[in-house]
Amino acid sequence: QVQLVESGGGLVQPGGSLRLSCAASGTIFSIYVMGWYRQAPGKQRELVASITSGGSTNYADSVKGRFTISRGNAKTVYLQMNSLKPEDMAVYYCKAQGLRTMSWSIPGDYWGQGTQVTVSS
Repeated sequence: QVQLVESGGGLVQPGGSLRLSCAASGTIFSIYVMGWYRQAPGKQRELVASITSGGSTNYADSVKGRFTISRGNAKTVYLQMNSLKPEDMAVYYCKAQGLRTMSWSIPGDYWGQGTQVTVSS
């Protein structure tokens, strides 16, 4: 059974930094794409950043130059968030796509439960 667990959210002042972590558990050998999404109250969930197993990254325009996504190992992903703004405040979700065991593909996309990021003075 695949589970994604996020950590690292919290309260930070504008201009501050946070580092989010996401770890996948289960019989997983590789994950093709891991990404971070966010959802603010009253808004749709949006992509923040994603990274492939080969290291290719994609960022939302609103976070370019401030956020950095990275992979730790095959089953972990991080989001370093610097120069945080009040508009970055949201619940941040980790997503994993293209999971495989050593023998076969694992169907479906997987989401974490979310971690709250609050940016306020």
